[in-house]
Amino acid sequence: MYGAQHLHEFGGLPAVDFQHTAEAGARPAADAAAWRVSVNPYDDDSRPWEEEFAAFLEAVDPARVRALIIGQWGEAYEEKSSVPIDLVIAAAGRLTALEAVFVGDLEAEEAEITWIEQSDVTALLHAFPALTELGVRGGTDLVFPPTQHERLRSLTVQAGGLPVEVVRGVLDSELPALERLDLWLGVSAYEGNTGVADLAPLLSGTRFPRLNHLGVRNSEIQNEIAAAIASAPVVARLRVLDLSNGTLGDEGAAALLEGQPLTHLELLDLHHHFLTQAMEERVRTALEPHGVRVDLSERCEPWGDRGAAGRYTAVSE
Repeated sequence: MYGAQHLHEFGGLPAVDFQHTAEAGARPAADAAAWRVSVNPYDDDSRPWEEEFAAFLEAVDPARVRALIIGQWGEAYEEKSSVPIDLVIAAAGRLTALEAVFVGDLEAEEAEITWIEQSDVTALLHAFPALTELGVRGGTDLVFPPTQHERLRSLTVQAGGLPVEVVRGVLDSELPALERLDLWLGVSAYEGNTGVADLAPLLSGTRFPRLNHLGVRNSEIQNEIAAAIASAPVVARLRVLDLSNGTLGDEGAAALLEGQPLTHLELLDLHHHFLTQAMEERVRTALEPHGVRVDLSERCEPWGDRGAAGRYTAVSE
């Protein structure tokens, strides 16, 4: 099961594929797009990512580039993301306006999410102190040691299985400007071994004082997470709560409704869920009259006759 697709926008800008060929046509202004630089390692005419990135720096004014998307950089299950990351860091003196970086914008046709070989992505935070948004896809060999960054406002980590060491590194980081955190925990079969107890520093509200958008998504323990969030202090200052893409069922939704008030939220996102129609109505009736937008799209059915054991996340392998 795989649900991650190429980004259509990033950093508030439309995603545009950089093409170095003459047939590429007119390009948008350097600061008007989130530039995706990628190669096809299976195309004999494709050149290495290093050469494609060098061509990008020559063709598009790097001093005006605001958002950069690192797409396929080679055979993702053989080459770690440190390959393109090191090249981007080496160009930091030219990418002086860079505010947003996404590492690993690959679809299933390019590599399953668990095949994407990541690395220490915090190197980008150290190299770009003005970065406000960082996104990562793929949890294999992903490293995120506790770090400090004064300006990062948005952090997204998408994974079919997110190692608990990464979650702990994120939650131990000093990110005073962080407003949006989106973690895809994934499944244990692909090293998604984060438990509810590991989220305690986040749910307590003692981390990230400016956080107002929280996603704890794509988890096979979504009901347990919902039950913990029902009484979590962090919820009181959220505008958006996203528990989508996981195995949420009636038991988790009931815990949310029976916990602290959620009527202050602007959005409760529960899409890709296993709620019954009756529970969907309970959630809508409890929240929508108060102006809360509720996303209950993509009701799923368990596999076979396995009941709750047949529930599945939107993104795994």
